[in-house]
Amino acid sequence: MAVFRFKQFSVSNTLSAMKVNTDGVLLGAAMTLPQDAPLMLDIGTGTGTIALMAAQRHPGATIHAIDIDEASAREAAENFAASPWADRLSASCTALADFRPGCKYGHIFSNPPYYDNSLMNPDAREGEARHSVSLSYRDILAFAAGNLQEQGTLSLILPADTEKMLLRVAGAWGLFPFRLLRICSTPAKKPSRLIAEFSRARVPVKEELLTIQESGTYTQEYKSLTSEFYLF
Repeated sequence: MAVFRFKQFSVSNTLSAMKVNTDGVLLGAAMTLPQDAPLMLDIGTGTGTIALMAAQRHPGATIHAIDIDEASAREAAENFAASPWADRLSASCTALADFRPGCKYGHIFSNPPYYDNSLMNPDAREGEARHSVSLSYRDILAFAAGNLQEQGTLSLILPADTEKMLLRVAGAWGLFPFRLLRICSTPAKKPSRLIAEFSRARVPVKEELLTIQESGTYTQEYKSLTSEFYLF
């Protein structure tokens, strides 16, 4: 069994269609967690890694996690049960389009599929996890518009080149950015990922830049960001 070990929890990484990955860890470590909004939702949870990171960072959070893939949802539930925060985490197999939570969330987060135009992976489960056929950021924005609490927030990680369209679609749903974290793999490269955070309030946007590696080693800023989770 493949197991990915963090400082305070371990993640079984065998069944899920989407494995533990840098994008998920970045979102889990960097997203803004409102301390006065303890009810959260993880859309497309995969192994449950981001939800586990959120539970570690927010001691009072109750986190619901959903995934359309049955094996992924089962593995996330097992990872939750084995964690120190088992009583605050739950996972269910459901498509976002079919999800009726019966509550509104203070925070929603997702590392969604994002390959809109590339060829589908021949592995159907992995293809669904990586491509926005069954779930796109547009779906998530629409869901968040109707299921966030009035002061609620949304955090997404996506390819950097989606920024203009993402902000346009979010605005159409009455969601406006309050933070944009652009992520570069090295100083010489343009940003490849974007963590975008939204609320219903129109406020000045906090814009940041994070570089992951320089001269073949992790940067101090990346180490600092992930130090509560990784052993370097």
